[in-house]
Amino acid sequence: MELVLATRNPHKTREFRQLLGSTFEIEDLSANPDIVMPEETGSTFQENAICKAVCVSGLKQGFVVADDSGLEVDGLSGAPGIYSARYAGTNASDKANVEKLLRELRNVPDRSARFRCVIAIALSGKALATVEGVAEGTIVLQPRGNNGFGYDPVFQPTGSAKTFAEMEAGSKN
Repeated sequence: MELVLATRNPHKTREFRQLLGSTFEIEDLSANPDIVMPEETGSTFQENAICKAVCVSGLKQGFVVADDSGLEVDGLSGAPGIYSARYAGTNASDKANVEKLLRELRNVPDRSARFRCVIAIALSGKALATVEGVAEGTIVLQPRGNNGFGYDPVFQPTGSAKTFAEMEAGSKN
């Protein structure tokens, strides 16, 4: 079965391929520079995921999958939240986002957090369904590990001694 991912992020594409295996043929938007992704103007991960899936499915044939995900830190009132990818500014690097997060948590005792992901699937410009997953955990004091991307080096899921970036892909997934 073919799926189109509404992303140009090679890390997300790789993760989807690992998760779904050979049952699905995964295509992202790397080969379609003419498709302009909509701005993430929603106030929730769900609204942003639906917006991207619906927009791209109006331009591409077949099922389109989009996600919006991010980190919610309790001691920062849920920040960075839907702004996770651009926490340190538009087009900020993963490193800059992590550095800003750790600076803002310097004197904050509550480092409990969760990684939230909402996935939307659409066909022919219509949203069909959404699903949401949450991984509870904490933010560690220093980045650890070289796997993954985004906030993986500082997010340690509950019940694990490793950050997402210290885990093998199979364990993280």
